[in-house]
Amino acid sequence: MIKVLYFAWVRERIGVPYEIVETQSGTVMELVEELKQKEPRYEIAFSDLSAIKVAINQELCEFDTKLNGAIEIAFFPPMTGG
Repeated sequence: MIKVLYFAWVRERIGVPYEIVETQSGTVMELVEELKQKEPRYEIAFSDLSAIKVAINQELCEFDTKLNGAIEIAFFPPMTGG
C-alpha cells in the first residue's frame, strides 16, 4: 500500500489531501493511469501531466520512475519562486 498525497489545485480537483492506495502498478505513470480509471475527478486532475510534478518518498522523480520501495507519492504543481 502506498500513501498518495495531493497538493494545491491537484488536491482541490480530487477532493482529498491524501489516500492510501493498494496498487500493483510498477511505475508512477501506471499508478496515474490506475487512478484515472477510478472516477472522473482523477481524470480531470491528471489530464495535463506537464503541469504536475511528482515525488516518491519526498524525492522528485519522473513519471516513468519505478515504484519499488515507495511508501509515499506526492503530486503537486510546479513551484514558482518569488
